[in-house]
Amino acid sequence: MSSTVLTLGGVASAQKVVFEEYDLDNGLHVILHHDDSAPVVITSVMYHVGAKDENPDRTGFAHFFEHLLFEGTKNIKRGEWFKIVTSNGGTNNANTTDDRTYYYEIFPSNNLELGLWMESERLMHPIINKIGVDTQNEVVKEEKRTSYDNRPYGNILAAVKENMFKNHPYRWTTIGSMEHIDAATLEEFQSFNKKFYLPNNAVLVVAGDFEKKQAKEWIQKYFGPIPKGKVLPKKTFLEDPITQTIKATYEDPNIQIPMLVASYRTPSMKSRDARVLDLISSYLSDGKSSKLYKKVVDDKKMALQIGAVGFSQEDYGMYIIYGLPMTNFTTTDLLKEIDQEIVKIQTDLISEKDYEKLQNKFDNTFVNTNATIEGIANNLASYYLLYKDINLINTEIELYHSITREEIRAVANKYLNPNQRLLLDYIPAKPIN
Repeated sequence: MSSTVLTLGGVASAQKVVFEEYDLDNGLHVILHHDDSAPVVITSVMYHVGAKDENPDRTGFAHFFEHLLFEGTKNIKRGEWFKIVTSNGGTNNANTTDDRTYYYEIFPSNNLELGLWMESERLMHPIINKIGVDTQNEVVKEEKRTSYDNRPYGNILAAVKENMFKNHPYRWTTIGSMEHIDAATLEEFQSFNKKFYLPNNAVLVVAGDFEKKQAKEWIQKYFGPIPKGKVLPKKTFLEDPITQTIKATYEDPNIQIPMLVASYRTPSMKSRDARVLDLISSYLSDGKSSKLYKKVVDDKKMALQIGAVGFSQEDYGMYIIYGLPMTNFTTTDLLKEIDQEIVKIQTDLISEKDYEKLQNKFDNTFVNTNATIEGIANNLASYYLLYKDINLINTEIELYHSITREEIRAVANKYLNPNQRLLLDYIPAKPIN
């Protein structure tokens, strides 16, 4: 065993990410990570606002803002944002989850000042007007049509969340409701911006090839003057434990084959149990070498596809297993096979060999997420903002290493029982006569 420990330790120490962090007077948290291995620099800002911060009758706001805040600012004309970025050799993007919104630019390293100025403009001088809202309304509607409504199996997550959560805002999807967006007034968009897009509700990460002293001067110059706002404390929403199987049906007009969906509620991604469940999820259903894939797809030829998605989030998570049965088999047949594999984990310890394989897989993932400047910037922002422990970027892998086979068995028994889940019949819609 000792040799394994030595090699694992080697992985963890080889990847140490060095960073410096400090606060501006307005509460903006700044993280600097210097790496001159490539002549690029990333400026990114993560805001602690996501779909869970919306009003239940105004869902989709956080995601809408991810689009809206590229519309322009006092000093960047409408439609100019992307032109400025590309004409300076850069790329940029943004994404939203239930918990946070993230914006970033990647520039050649001689354009750090430009990246900082642009992100400070987005925070300090955004222009939120009717033309911007109307334009993005069409963009978001098109995204909802292509990614959700007209896509086979596109509404699985929406159907799962709606049935898994009763009190928590996780019960709606990040894309939200188009009716809510249509009904919103311009003032509602402006007040959402004032409420959440504040320096003291954000973290700025600069990562890559830059000169630290100069970067700090520019950060002070562009972000320092932005006034601090009042950040309201996050509301706490508690869910009662699921003690009886929840049964639900969703009809999808875009599919021919019914899909089995079994979903379990899991604890906050900050908890140790959530990390144990990550290992269980990987063991059971991650990729073609996983237990379920080998058994149900390869050996028994019962399913076209089987897989799972672990949804790790700030307050609660979900572990969703799904499968498409082959002709001659049903979703009930698949569920029986899945349950047998779960019972095995709950009863026996997984083998030493499988345990070691799992650890190696997580080592690789850990190395890969910190292998690019974009990955490091994203991790630094997330660990600071969502986990409240930035050094997890270096130490989280040690938490996974410390999880024992006994813990895997215990956690499977704690969360993955038939009475603790949603069974969703995701079926083809009947044609309307």
